[in-house]
Amino acid sequence: MIRLLLLAIVLVGGLIVGTTFADQQGYVLISVADTTIEMSLTTLVIFIGALIAGLFLLEILVKRILSVGNFTRGWFSARHLRKARYNTFKGMIKLHEGEWKDAERLITKGGRHNDFPLLNYLAAAEAAQGRQQIEQRDHYLKLASEQSDSRLAVALTSAKLQMREQQYELALATLQSVKVDYPRNPVLLELLKECYLALNEWQALKNIIHPLTKANLISEQQALELEEKAECGLMAFIATNKGTAGLLDHWNSLPKKLQKHVPVLVCLIKQLHARKADSEAYIILRDNLKKRSDDRLVELLPTLNLADYHPATVLLEGMANYDVRNPVIQSTLAQLYMRTEKWQPARDHFEAALAIRENMSDYAYLARVLEKQNRKQAAADLSRKALTMVDSQT
Repeated sequence: MIRLLLLAIVLVGGLIVGTTFADQQGYVLISVADTTIEMSLTTLVIFIGALIAGLFLLEILVKRILSVGNFTRGWFSARHLRKARYNTFKGMIKLHEGEWKDAERLITKGGRHNDFPLLNYLAAAEAAQGRQQIEQRDHYLKLASEQSDSRLAVALTSAKLQMREQQYELALATLQSVKVDYPRNPVLLELLKECYLALNEWQALKNIIHPLTKANLISEQQALELEEKAECGLMAFIATNKGTAGLLDHWNSLPKKLQKHVPVLVCLIKQLHARKADSEAYIILRDNLKKRSDDRLVELLPTLNLADYHPATVLLEGMANYDVRNPVIQSTLAQLYMRTEKWQPARDHFEAALAIRENMSDYAYLARVLEKQNRKQAAADLSRKALTMVDSQT
């Protein structure tokens, strides 16, 4: 706009000057070296105006040519981008359909002209693993790691793919490389939980239960079950490596609240029994049964090898008098009498248990008791009934 205004001023000025001095055009002499140019003043003004106009026109022409070049480049660039997005879209569909080869080809092709190829590389890694091309998978993951702001996304994707191949040690190392910087990331926590379970890393699992709960990834009940599972696994590890003494030291170090969890207590009793520490197991079991009755604890009594079953029998007799309709107590008490070959009390309690609910094991036990009492026909009838129950459950 300024240039056009300047050109107009020059032209108008030339016309005014030319008209005013039409009869007095003046004289202009330009001498350069041996060259001399002569013209009137009016001619000079017109020449200068024409020169300026020519320069303006040349500028406009150059801009038009350049704009056509930019437009052409922009058109090709937009076309490549549209094609890349289309290939990426089709590749993602193939990926979800399990067409690994086509997915890898389309996704990598789409990544060549994509402004943000990170997602292409991550998806291509998944497709490569689908074809069991682990080296190619790792190549794509390396390319993805070279993109900006990719560290966490690449680590999580790598760990997921490694876990699918049951490369849990490698996956755990991958996750731990970003755990310090992203300790509350929900995907990271979930993957760590799966790795710890697969690798029996019980103490590490216990350490992330609170963060998992706080992130609403597991409910309070799930957290309790996870803690019980981790504690059982940890006790098995300690018992294997430190024996009965180490196991009991660990048990005594646990919070009272956790010691009251029946599944944890069951694990302890089983670990002690496995290491022939049945007397220690019975003392702990007895003390807990005196505080509360729980069928899961009661059922453990006949599994223990005790020098004297009389204290356990007295304990259960008292519980049976208090809860006479409990079939588990009746059956367990009968099994203890079987241990001491007291066949009639054993029979009475098995019959009491079966009167409350039918149970295949109790029928089998009662049949053995009847054989010991020389009631072979009755024993045979019960054995057939037990077999009938087995057949109906299969």
